[in-house]
Amino acid sequence: MKKILFPLSLLSAMLATACGHSQDTEQAKSAANKDLMPIEQAILEDKDNFYYIDFDTYPALQKTLPIGVFDSGTGGLTVLDALVRFDEYQEKTGTKGADGLPDFNGEEFIYLADQANMPYGNYSSEDKTDLLVEHILKDTQFMLAQKYYASASDPSPKTTKRQVKTLVIACNTATAYGKELIDEFIQKAGIDLKVIGVIDAGARGALQKFQKDEDGSIGVMATVGTVASKGYENTLLRIKKELGYTGQINIYNQGGHGIAEAVDEEPDFIDRNARQPRDDYRGPSLQNSAYQIDKTLMDIYNFDFDHGKMLCDSRNTDDCTVLQINDSENYVRYHLVSLMEQMRKDPKALPLKAIVLGCTHYPYLSTDIDLVLKELYNYKREGSYIYRELMQEEVAIIDPAVNVAQELYAYMRDKKLFNPSGNINNSRFYISVPNPDNAEVEIDEQDRFPYAYKYGRSAGEIQEYVKVVPFSKSNIPAETIERFAATIPSTFHLIPGLDKK
Repeated sequence: MKKILFPLSLLSAMLATACGHSQDTEQAKSAANKDLMPIEQAILEDKDNFYYIDFDTYPALQKTLPIGVFDSGTGGLTVLDALVRFDEYQEKTGTKGADGLPDFNGEEFIYLADQANMPYGNYSSEDKTDLLVEHILKDTQFMLAQKYYASASDPSPKTTKRQVKTLVIACNTATAYGKELIDEFIQKAGIDLKVIGVIDAGARGALQKFQKDEDGSIGVMATVGTVASKGYENTLLRIKKELGYTGQINIYNQGGHGIAEAVDEEPDFIDRNARQPRDDYRGPSLQNSAYQIDKTLMDIYNFDFDHGKMLCDSRNTDDCTVLQINDSENYVRYHLVSLMEQMRKDPKALPLKAIVLGCTHYPYLSTDIDLVLKELYNYKREGSYIYRELMQEEVAIIDPAVNVAQELYAYMRDKKLFNPSGNINNSRFYISVPNPDNAEVEIDEQDRFPYAYKYGRSAGEIQEYVKVVPFSKSNIPAETIERFAATIPSTFHLIPGLDKK
């Protein structure tokens, strides 16, 4: 083989150039990482920290890796269920059209419910969005890392959790406050990993119900935090402009204070054993100035008082001086009436055409939402319909999860990321629980963080507040397991340890 000889001067120039490129790369990386948040520094730089990940060895874009999905609680399972059941393409050809075979059936999923720190929607009202962002980045760290605990009592973590090839934020609040920060963190980590959030998907789904020149209104039911972020409102207006919609579209936000909490059986908002008003209740009430039950609207709310579903301090419900909601359907009733009253007070209101379920917990209650909307459409006071001019007879209920599935499929098809040998039955489900080994952690008699402690912590104090463990009957309430079986059976059967047999 003929040797190729370089002049010494040329060789020196080549080495200088190579070193220059290396220095430029290091300088660029250093510049990108100079303003790291404490949790980012722990993950990216502190090799002795529990949260540290060596991203130089990360197996990015590996087809056989699972897909990660996380939420603040179990509500995000409705998004995962949409992925599990998604069937819009032919398996053999990839052409459009259902074939009876779910399109992600060969994929494995990892699901995380940050149950210990939920609800995420309350952090903004408690002026703790920096702590919320820290939780969201810890969720991301869990998905990218290999650690988990077999149980809350285990003193040390297992290191056999699989890493992920793409990440779905199945939480509207986490998307609103954390999507851009997660994207930036992924860049700082130097890996190629797609992150999909639910808000863009939900906005597109709602606008699809309108003709390009049609007038009308969109209702957004979301957590208080998501509403405060204006995530849906800004996204709807941006996509409306991008897609060339010319009609007048009004947007009405309703912060669903207590709905997600009721779905996840949070004791500050619902206690199925209670029959009298409770001192630790935090939901809508007669005295809650931000979320007040209006006694003049009691006939419109049409609350169900049976079996402790409303808690009143009087045998005669008309004489209640203390009134508390204690049932998920009654939470829906309160917030849908509040939404319609918001529209009724607006002289420029246009008919409600669609409602976006801007929280992953809400699809569990879609039947209740549809029922109450129909009641309100037909409600008469003194012989007149008071809401009929403000809403279509059939208001479209938008679950953003379907649009998330479409976006994920398109990305994986374009990147050729579908798993050639995966089995969806190998999916794994994890939940956060308070860490009993952390002496600084406060835990109540129900093994949860008390409200004051949960929202009283400060960002930047990097510690293991929680342990992330597999789903089990010990950390998922029986009522919640029953709801899984009834409303998301395809996903329920994938969860190890929850089968009722």
